[in-house]
Amino acid sequence: MSAATGIDLRPLVTAGDGVWWSQAAAEATPLVDALLDQVGDIGPVRAFCGLSFNRRLARDLPKQITLLSYGAMGELRSLSEAGRLEVVPAHYSALPRLFAERLLPADIGLVQVSPPDPDGCCSMGIGADYAPDAAMHSRTLIAEINHRMPATRGTPGIPLDRFAAAFETDRPLPEAPDRTPDEIDVAIAGHVAGLVEDGDTIQIGVGALPTAILDGLSGHENLGFHAGMLTDGVLRLVSQGVITGRRKEIDEGLVVTGTAIGSADLYARLDEMPVEFRPASYTHSARVLARFSRLVAINSALEVDLTGQVGAEVVGGRYLGGIGGQADFSGAAARTGARSIIALRSRAGAESTIVAALRGVPVTTARADVDVVVTEYGVAHLRGCTLSERTGRMAAIAAPEHRDKLLRAMKGHS
Repeated sequence: MSAATGIDLRPLVTAGDGVWWSQAAAEATPLVDALLDQVGDIGPVRAFCGLSFNRRLARDLPKQITLLSYGAMGELRSLSEAGRLEVVPAHYSALPRLFAERLLPADIGLVQVSPPDPDGCCSMGIGADYAPDAAMHSRTLIAEINHRMPATRGTPGIPLDRFAAAFETDRPLPEAPDRTPDEIDVAIAGHVAGLVEDGDTIQIGVGALPTAILDGLSGHENLGFHAGMLTDGVLRLVSQGVITGRRKEIDEGLVVTGTAIGSADLYARLDEMPVEFRPASYTHSARVLARFSRLVAINSALEVDLTGQVGAEVVGGRYLGGIGGQADFSGAAARTGARSIIALRSRAGAESTIVAALRGVPVTTARADVDVVVTEYGVAHLRGCTLSERTGRMAAIAAPEHRDKLLRAMKGHS
């Protein structure tokens, strides 16, 4: 192993290679920075990453790198606005197959791992996610061995001899603490809490609204958790004895996730939690999700139309999100689970987020996979409703100043 200050990727990466790296707090930033610095000598490469906190990607992505992602999250949003990000529209559950078929860059993997255990294996720590699935198909793995990356359970470790090179660091993991919810978030959370029953297994994302929703579930009992991302809000519910997993059909007693995104306190207390970090081929698998008869998927949106179609990727021609795991979890919850919930604020600035129809933007989640839509103005139950019933219920939870316009649009399409 070598010190990270001496990272030289040029003997390991060649022109035309496909390079991927882990996302969020598990991103191997020193290795990525080395690639940015040295790709001029290496030659053109295609690269893939998910959510990124690396500001250098947004500021000075070299022309030799063609960067792909499943969405425009974190610093990738600026890249998208600059026309430098190539978005691959795919369900999160499809990423393992896309790596296996080499449709995503998979020659070289840049991973951040924990120090080796007594058996010489390194844990992927807080970022299993798509990394184990991609690593299976990579010719070369290059490791950042961070002495502050905790070893976690759920995914087999990587033997030291699997790495073509390993560089040691001792840096704090990037934090993304919960954003403070406002009164609108709290109002929405109150409606959502009434839709979750004791014993349900929940899936939810990150952000101020998900934080409010999680905090709003503090009066529930024996909830389960199975999702792609783990946050401080989940830690609080585990600490309060709300999330126990005792009534989960599988993985009883366990919190199952792909990656952790939160505060230093969350990372430090992972060993106190019954948490297992699993690859995307497990967390988002249709076969796995179908085994949860009480799955409640809680997701957000940029827009929802009057029939319940969800747009969570593009607004005003700008790519602001991605499909991610929303369609995987919403579909499973609607078909074989308890319920699929879309929660969003009724306004984005002065504009309504409830629209007559999604126009010029992709449909992220089909209306057939949306059971309930929630705004601060109430709850629209859509499961089993006709199109005309849906439009009336959706208009009723829109911001009051936009309802007449929506009702006129309804009549115009009837």
